Amino acid sequence: MSSKKIGMMVMDGYEEIEMLTVVDILRRAGMTCDIISANGKKELTSSHKVTVLADVLFEDAAFDGYDALVIPGGMPGTKNLGAHAGVCAQLKKAYADGRLIAAICAAPTVFGALGLLEGKQAICYPGMEDGLTGAKVTMEPVVVDGNIITSRGMGTAIDFGLAILAYFDGRETAAALAEKIVYGV
Repeated sequence: MSSKKIGMMVMDGYEEIEMLTVVDILRRAGMTCDIISANGKKELTSSHKVTVLADVLFEDAAFDGYDALVIPGGMPGTKNLGAHAGVCAQLKKAYADGRLIAAICAAPTVFGALGLLEGKQAICYPGMEDGLTGAKVTMEPVVVDGNIITSRGMGTAIDFGLAILAYFDGRETAAALAEKIVYGV
């Protein structure tokens, strides 16, 4: 059972597969993965009108207790996250503290806008690469560079979740979970 605690910061307009797949994988691995609503209410509605309940409201989250902060893509979720001063401040602080930050699909562009990708390898949803300001753009499904993980989109959500797991608990643990969920077998 992992002792790691992950905060998944979400706003309305998120991409549900990118958010829920990562939460599921990390929870299966025994990590605490809180869904943090930055909307001011527990109900979060995806870009495809799927509503889930957050575990905690942004204003009540104890951010220094998280080993990683993750943001999903989706529109307008990504724009909402990037426009939220508190979300941006927490991402910058986590990065500066050496904690993991991770984003998938359009969401890595939030990191680019915050200046966090300077000199880092990164990836995002195809066609949005101009938003990866300062990054060395690659084409892999998932890119790990230091304490930043980025991924391309919904189709890479399992790989993204497993990369976060591997970052903390090793490749063997991630491979064992992949086998357990019959992924890549």
